[in-house]
Amino acid sequence: MNILVTNDDGINAEGIEILAKALIKEGHEITIAAPNVENSGKSHAITFKSPLIVQDTKLEGLENVRSLCVYGTPADCVRAAVHLLDEKFDYCFSGINSGFNTATNVLYSGTVSAAIEANLFNIPSIAVSAQWVKGHSKFETAAKVAMDVFNKLEDFKKLQVLNINVPYLDYEELKGIEVCKVGADVMSIYDISEDGESYNMKLRGFPKENSANDSDVYFLGQKYATVSPLLYDVTNLTLINELKEILK
Repeated sequence: MNILVTNDDGINAEGIEILAKALIKEGHEITIAAPNVENSGKSHAITFKSPLIVQDTKLEGLENVRSLCVYGTPADCVRAAVHLLDEKFDYCFSGINSGFNTATNVLYSGTVSAAIEANLFNIPSIAVSAQWVKGHSKFETAAKVAMDVFNKLEDFKKLQVLNINVPYLDYEELKGIEVCKVGADVMSIYDISEDGESYNMKLRGFPKENSANDSDVYFLGQKYATVSPLLYDVTNLTLINELKEILK
C-alpha cells in the first residue's frame, strides 16, 4: 500500500521514525508529512490566515523516503501531502504519539485530528499512541500492535478512523488487544499558583477512579492495548426530527 505517515510530535520525533520503519518492513511505500515542531493539543486547527510553508527534507535512517516538513499543524500536514503530491494514498497513519490519546483527549489531540483529516480526503486512517512514563514510551510495542491491527484489516474496506493506544509494556506482557469505546473522562486536574496579579494553571491529568469498565482507559489499566473506532460527524441525528417539530 501507499501510506501517508504523520504525527503531532514533530518530524524528528522518535515515534514517527519507528512507525515509518515498521510500515516499510511490512512492504509498504510511505510518504512522511509532519510538523516542524511539536504540535500536541492543537486538535483540528489549520493554517489559513498566512501561507502554509512546506519543505522537502531528508530524515536520518529514512533517506529514501519522501518527507515533507510542514510549518503548521497536524491537519495541515495531511492537507499538504494531499494537495502538493501527485499521489493517491491508500491509508494514513498518525503517530506514534508519546502519551495516550484516550477518553475526551481525542477531542484535543493533534494525532487523532490528523487521522480524521485524512478521512475528509477519503483516506482511511489509524492514530497510534503509546503511554508516556517518566519521559519514555514503548514505541516498539506500539508499532507491533499497530501492525497486528493493520494486517487484519486487509478485507475491511470501510472509510474509518481507528484510535490505538498501547500501555507502557513490552509486547510479550500485553494481555491482548481490546476493541472498546472511548471513555468519558475529562482531563481537568490543574495545578494552580498565583503569580502577582495573575494565575498559572498547569494541566496535570484526569480525575482518578472515574473510568467505566468498558472504556479505553479501563482496559489500558488492565494491560490491554485498545482499539476504538471513532465518529466525527458532529450532527446530533437523534434530535433532528424533534427539533423540526418544535421549530416548524
